Amino acid sequence: MSSGGDSINGHADQPLFSFGVITDVQYADIPNGHSFLGIPRYYRESIQVLQRAVQQWNDLKKLQFSINFGDIVDGFCPKAKSLSAVQKVVEEFERFNGPTYHMIGNHCLYNLPRHQLISLLKVPSAPDRAYYDFLLCPEYRFVVLDAYDISSIGWPKDHPNALEAMRILEMKNPNLDKNSPNGMEGLERRFLMFNGAVGKEQLLWLEDVLQRSSKNEQKVVLCCHLPLHPEAASIEALLWNCDEVMSLIHRYGCVKACLAGHDHKGGHVVDSHGIHHHVFEAALECPPGSNAYGYIDAYHDRLSLVGTDRMKSSEMIFR
Repeated sequence: MSSGGDSINGHADQPLFSFGVITDVQYADIPNGHSFLGIPRYYRESIQVLQRAVQQWNDLKKLQFSINFGDIVDGFCPKAKSLSAVQKVVEEFERFNGPTYHMIGNHCLYNLPRHQLISLLKVPSAPDRAYYDFLLCPEYRFVVLDAYDISSIGWPKDHPNALEAMRILEMKNPNLDKNSPNGMEGLERRFLMFNGAVGKEQLLWLEDVLQRSSKNEQKVVLCCHLPLHPEAASIEALLWNCDEVMSLIHRYGCVKACLAGHDHKGGHVVDSHGIHHHVFEAALECPPGSNAYGYIDAYHDRLSLVGTDRMKSSEMIFR
């Protein structure tokens, strides 16, 4: 390797910056259980995975921030304990020697209304909004989407966004149980109550951010609790209007990666425009003593994910 910054393979030796990643902690002080598909879930152990993640991130001494991709507490958490469970997980994130950027997931919203979550998670957004962007260096902009902008959970029942969500579900999902995809075909199977959509106002905001990022020649990393690409995740886990969001980001060459949680098994695909879609493995499904967290080194030409244990490492090289 040369000493001046480039290695023999043309990659820079030193990342521009590094950050921690974790998703779907889904902590609850209840006995272990299973998903609908029978996969074991370790509700009490998951907070220990987070504790080990924060310890690793602090030991590395090079991470500028961390990103939590949503669902910090589980929907089975007893409602009387929801607030204390969220506070307990937030306290663990606050042991990290840097800021954590949060996004809201469906399990968060089963526990607390969005306005309360936005405050507890210190989401740097307008009131009731959970989408925002931030700049880490002149070259990279991070965009955090609110996947439950249009949603039947988290809003008051008579809120226009909740009413719009119910209209979509009534139109797209024929089942009495709107969390069931029974009888639904192909991509239509994403129209389930535990998913949601990016609203019109947020789409306009996103386009404005992408325009400015393109003009400033910035690389954009898009972060969303719900995945956008059907080959990176189960169809039942996708954002309702993933096609609309994808069509928008494909109009701009600045988006390099779309990172997500929600689909606990994880996944990865590079789309037709060279954008990496990466879904992280869930902390919740780690048997005692195992882990699912990591950190990403950002370079001029790639994102390099160093995963721990159940979180797979990945090299996301840009076109």
